[in-house]
Amino acid sequence: MIILITGGCGFIGSNLCKKLLDEGNTVICVDNNYSSNVTNISQFMDNENFTFIKHDIINKLVIESNIHQIYHLACPASPPIYQKDPIYTIKTGVFGTYNMLELAREKKATLLFTSTSEVYGDPTVHPQDETYWGNVNPIGIRSCYDESKRIGETMVMEYRIKFNLNTKIVRIFNTYGPNMDKNDGRVVSNFINQYLNNQDITIYGDGSQTRSFCYVSDTVDGIVKLMNSEYNVKGPINIGNPNEITINELTKKIKKFLPSSKSNIKYLDLPCDDPLQRKPDITKAKEILEWYPNVSLEEGLIKTILYFHIL
Repeated sequence: MIILITGGCGFIGSNLCKKLLDEGNTVICVDNNYSSNVTNISQFMDNENFTFIKHDIINKLVIESNIHQIYHLACPASPPIYQKDPIYTIKTGVFGTYNMLELAREKKATLLFTSTSEVYGDPTVHPQDETYWGNVNPIGIRSCYDESKRIGETMVMEYRIKFNLNTKIVRIFNTYGPNMDKNDGRVVSNFINQYLNNQDITIYGDGSQTRSFCYVSDTVDGIVKLMNSEYNVKGPINIGNPNEITINELTKKIKKFLPSSKSNIKYLDLPCDDPLQRKPDITKAKEILEWYPNVSLEEGLIKTILYFHIL
């Protein structure tokens, strides 16, 4: 099978490349490296079944070969990066998604759109299931990302309705693991690097806010299961780990694996529109995809710490 992955140099994208190559597929990776690093795919460059195309998807992409599936992941996903140029983030989310839908229509390919738990905003429903429409500030500092993903979902559904395009929508919750950018501003990478470097552990707010962390191999497995599901499975479907934990509890778990660190905790003001709770309802994923995360937080943190330690 010939598979195109946008954002294939990114954290989740590069792990997806590996899985699909290991399964014997031909993989075309498209990325402009705005928020990713080509070193994440360096191990694949000599693989005859792998092609890397450096391209910005806000511009039309021309592919001569057949394509059977498109995993559309391309979009800056960490707050410091997507807030660096909000208009560019919006262009990527909107124009880029339009271009990938047009390519899927041209090639008669199945397209999977990676949406995000951020479409739920700061939720008033807990845990969050796919029927919840969200509580998103449309003019806040996070809205360039949140709203571009929401309109992306709308476009995907409209192409399905109008053109009978086989589309899937996955809403990805907090994911961590190897190939994360240590400077991406996400809580797991922040804490691990701060502990490793004996720096202050910066907790925003009082640390009582919650998140649910899914190890990257589990996230990738869920995404692939959704892509290969029947036509009538269109999404959106949540993929994430339902084991909820406070940020304060997370620091203690990481500290347990780095006992020699001299870091101290420092509390800072909570950023505007930062969600206070996040936990996926994954009933649909379990029932429809027969998917459930297998890697415990402790096991995943050890693997992630080892990855950051050797960087």
